[in-house]
Amino acid sequence: MLYRNFLKPIFFRMDPERAHHTVMGGMSAAGKIPGALAIIKGLYGVKEDPMLASDVFGLHFHSPIGLAAGLDKNAEAVRGMSAVGFGFLEVGTVTPVGQPGNDKPRMFRLPPDEALINRMGFNNEGADAMLNRLTALKQHTVPVWVNIGKNKVTPNDQAHEDYLTCIRKLYSEADLFVVNISSPNTPNLRNLQHGEELRQLLGQIVLEMKKQNESAGKNKAVLVKIAPDVTEEELAHMTETIVDSGVSGIIATNTTLSRMGTTHANRSETGGLSGRPLTKRSADVIRQVYQLTEGKIPIIGSGGVFTAEDAYAQICAGASLVEIYTSFIYRGPDVNRELAKGLKELLQRDGYKHISEAIGRDHR
Repeated sequence: MLYRNFLKPIFFRMDPERAHHTVMGGMSAAGKIPGALAIIKGLYGVKEDPMLASDVFGLHFHSPIGLAAGLDKNAEAVRGMSAVGFGFLEVGTVTPVGQPGNDKPRMFRLPPDEALINRMGFNNEGADAMLNRLTALKQHTVPVWVNIGKNKVTPNDQAHEDYLTCIRKLYSEADLFVVNISSPNTPNLRNLQHGEELRQLLGQIVLEMKKQNESAGKNKAVLVKIAPDVTEEELAHMTETIVDSGVSGIIATNTTLSRMGTTHANRSETGGLSGRPLTKRSADVIRQVYQLTEGKIPIIGSGGVFTAEDAYAQICAGASLVEIYTSFIYRGPDVNRELAKGLKELLQRDGYKHISEAIGRDHR
């Protein structure tokens, strides 16, 4: 309650991006102060529960709830964020070369809608800076996924080079890679989700991952994050291409351009919307992808998860793991314990002994 009653009112009086940097700075500093992480873990950590722990992509997850990309863009707060109960962290989006992103202001709150709009534009310090930070960690207490993208100035016909550069530079420190081709804030990026462009891009990425895995004697996975703003036909073609490419899994979904269900004046701002308005749409896309893939590759749910019921709905729709972002902003670090406790209660209510039994329940 510390966050919701005292810290949140302070942060919500700040400009959203300034508040973001304040939180990231604080979590980064916590990782360097002796004893601070133990205190944070004691306050907010989530203990491993056999009912919720799982192994996916050859990685162990003590909790099915992870942090989505966008909050820790430069992997500066990995130690701090690992202590607040997340089962995994997705850092980035990182590009080969650092870039400032779009003009400010570029992040907006919609409090009555429990939503955010951002048009950040892949602002980050670049792959080398992220490599230095991840290397300094020496070990990860939870799996760290690296979300990779292309620089704004890179044309789409050369985009593969940016993704391959990120993989080559960060392979040694990433536990898993996520290919971001679905952000609405980089011009023409979403065009890479479709047709021959998608097929060629993923073909080269999968080939590079195979080379890196063979060289290292490992089997690291690569996922693709897709947008919610697609038709059923587009989703079917996209999913078929992704599966055929040999990619390990799909994250559904990124932010949306839709403003359906929003009421706040900031709904007129351009950019990708995240939060409560995405709850149903993300679950629907997960359900469709699970049907299209016949449950043969893991799906990660992302979008609009605020309660244990939201997370459970995504799992029953077909998600093996679930990510949060906006609910962490609105509800604070308490949300991880609330989700874990609630998920266990829902599994017990339905007679399940392990979370894996509930994955894809809607289809049975």
